[in-house]
Amino acid sequence: MVAPPDNDVLWARSLHHSHSGSPALVGVSLGVREGEILAVHGPRGSGKTTLLRCLSGQLVADKGEVWFNSSPVHTLTPVLRERLRRHRFGWIDPEPTLVPELTAWENAALPLLLRGGSHRGAKATAMEWLDRLDIGACAKKRPHALLQAQRQRVATARALVSTPSVLFADEPTATLHRADRAGVLRTLTAAARSHRITVVLATHDPEVAALADRSVSLVDGRRVNSLATADAEGRAECSLSV
Repeated sequence: MVAPPDNDVLWARSLHHSHSGSPALVGVSLGVREGEILAVHGPRGSGKTTLLRCLSGQLVADKGEVWFNSSPVHTLTPVLRERLRRHRFGWIDPEPTLVPELTAWENAALPLLLRGGSHRGAKATAMEWLDRLDIGACAKKRPHALLQAQRQRVATARALVSTPSVLFADEPTATLHRADRAGVLRTLTAAARSHRITVVLATHDPEVAALADRSVSLVDGRRVNSLATADAEGRAECSLSV
């Protein structure tokens, strides 16, 4: 087992994974640098969600390695992987999953409250992110009183509130209208730039992928190319591994 390059905050080598015998990932390798926004682009069913779940420690690939800050994720126990996800990673699903009994700000502040942070501090930080996402006026409303786009903004604030080292966003704007999608994506990219948050963004939309620093494409679980989408000077492209 060889450690990844020092300049990669997240690194995977030759990941293979199957669901009920059907290949979902076939030899996928990639590296992500600190503060980079990487888009994993491909059609539905191409393995994007499976890749993000393996990178974040939600799944352990059948074969291959995943490293975070030069530490192997794939060899951690389930308890340590859960701790890593809670303290270092953020996650946004396509559909917002909020606690129905909590208000919008309480849902956004939940990661901080679960860590034992002060009520006042957690609320202040949650409100900051809700305001940045133009949803602060709904802070006292519960999820049932919010529109779909508003619930997704709350879920996005919850993922950002603890300033994770890596934010995994799995089709985070798939259910939103074009205008709402643009607003959420602007906040995501601005947060990544200002707080040096590494973002791994799964999308089937080429316009969304174009906002990233770099894009890698999956088809049928295989990595098919790597495309620079922003100033990539000094960035080494990951080699194709299938």
